[in-house]
Amino acid sequence: MKLRILALLLIFGLTACAQLSTHEGGDKDEKSSGAQEKIQSEITEEAEVSDSDYEIDESRLPRQELTATILFDFMLGETALQRGNLDVAVSRYLKLAQTTRDPRIAKRASEIALHARHLFAAERAAAMWVEYDPDSLDARQTLAAMLVNLGRLDAAFPHLEKLMAAEPENTGSAFMQINQMLSRNPNKGEVFRLIQKLAAAYPKLPEAHFAVSQAAWFSGEYEIATTEMNNALSLRPDWELAAAQLGRILQRKSGVQAIDFYRTYLEKYPESTEVRIAYSKLLIDQGEKDYAGEQLQLLFDEKQEDAEVMVAIGLMATELYDFDLTEKSLKRALELDYPDASAIHFHLARVYEETQQTDLAMASYRQVRRGGRFLPAQIRYADLLAQKGQLEDARQLIQQLPATSDQQKAHLILAEAQILRRAGSHQEVFKVLDQGLEKLPDYPELLYDRALAADRIGRFEVLEKDLRRLIELKPDNAHAYNALGYSYAERGLRLPEALKLIKKAVELSPDDPYIMDSLGWVYYRMGNLMEGLNYLNRAFAISQDPEIAAHLGEVLWVQGAQEDAENIWRSALERDPDNEALLETIRRLKQ
Repeated sequence: MKLRILALLLIFGLTACAQLSTHEGGDKDEKSSGAQEKIQSEITEEAEVSDSDYEIDESRLPRQELTATILFDFMLGETALQRGNLDVAVSRYLKLAQTTRDPRIAKRASEIALHARHLFAAERAAAMWVEYDPDSLDARQTLAAMLVNLGRLDAAFPHLEKLMAAEPENTGSAFMQINQMLSRNPNKGEVFRLIQKLAAAYPKLPEAHFAVSQAAWFSGEYEIATTEMNNALSLRPDWELAAAQLGRILQRKSGVQAIDFYRTYLEKYPESTEVRIAYSKLLIDQGEKDYAGEQLQLLFDEKQEDAEVMVAIGLMATELYDFDLTEKSLKRALELDYPDASAIHFHLARVYEETQQTDLAMASYRQVRRGGRFLPAQIRYADLLAQKGQLEDARQLIQQLPATSDQQKAHLILAEAQILRRAGSHQEVFKVLDQGLEKLPDYPELLYDRALAADRIGRFEVLEKDLRRLIELKPDNAHAYNALGYSYAERGLRLPEALKLIKKAVELSPDDPYIMDSLGWVYYRMGNLMEGLNYLNRAFAISQDPEIAAHLGEVLWVQGAQEDAENIWRSALERDPDNEALLETIRRLKQ
């Protein structure tokens, strides 16, 4: 028996694409994208709802003569459909459905309206379909999907109720997915009440209690969420998914309580992999890293044939800085043919970088051959290549990488500039960004980066021009205001305007330590040492960045607190002994 309620989920998520065959869509359909054709194919194959599925007792069809008016409407509707005039096609088929009272015409009208993205017309047609053939589950699932999509949950309830009852063997699966189906509705309280009503008829079904618990959680009814998940577990005590979810619910109130629950559950059901994974993650979050490591090792020893578990172990072991376990588990996932091998190679490469194994990192980055991580992996490879002294090879690699969008093109330009910046080639950095802006005029990230590059080579007029243009384009860009204000303050220019610019940056990003540092610095430059020290201390408390340390130390030094200044500088030099701004500040003040 077909799982009709799951077909409903597919229809709900893809309402814009009805099942209209290519020949019925005419020239416009022939030009439709391959993605749309794929979606339509998936609806047919996965939901298994097609013309051949819809059967009706012909003796129950209305006796309707083929009048000239009906024939005219039919021909006009089909011709409009052939020519891509969907508005006319929808209106004519709605009229035909009303005139003939034929469920097949109503079904056709709902499909055309869906295809045209006329949701209200589709709902009207589906309602007629249900009226003309009240026993059709296809009709009810289409109408229910429309009503849910339009936010009319109360109206959808009786149809969902009948669909749930129609296939008792699949009701549990339907309850497990109903929250996903309703996730687009912003009224979580209304969704919760709908699922409660649907579940009321199934007090012995654990999946019904699970669904109510989830809906309660989303709507902020945490006590009900706890009670209902406990009810689900009482009906099915060994249900890993419910146990893992209950632990997450308990965690909101008390991490200790959630840990106790997981520990007790695992004593009774030690083979519960999903719960052990959730338990390990919770232990990490709660700072119980030794216990978390024990759980991960246990999982690794017992689940050697499960690639998904190996990946989960690898990611969590990284959080524990247990890079040996990370490497072993992720390599085991590769041996088990984990489908997203590129993601694993990328993560392994990051681990090898963290452990200073540059050659292994580079080899792993080269194994990332597809997907969203391909460009980042090749950029990291090029960066490591440059760090090994092969700067031109690194640049050539980046320049040859494929880019399919302006965003990717800009990302590659910025990556090349960063490699050159790290090599100290500031004039070349400016040149690369300048050429990039010729290809991508007014691209915000390139404007910002060129402004910083201009600052390094003494092209203040370019810095000022680029940052002012960036503020025009992106008036909510806090870093543009900050950089322009700081550049004035650093040069002792237009200090009142610098203060105004940086205050605007603070307004846009109040917790950014670098902007706070700029505010402290401009106050210092204006002679307000106490206010400057206040903001610099606040910035340094958030981030011990060497340049913040240089500024804070300078203000302390000028105030006569040389010992405090030297302590801050010494600590910063231990972290970054080659920082130019810090070294220049110390030399200047101590000479």
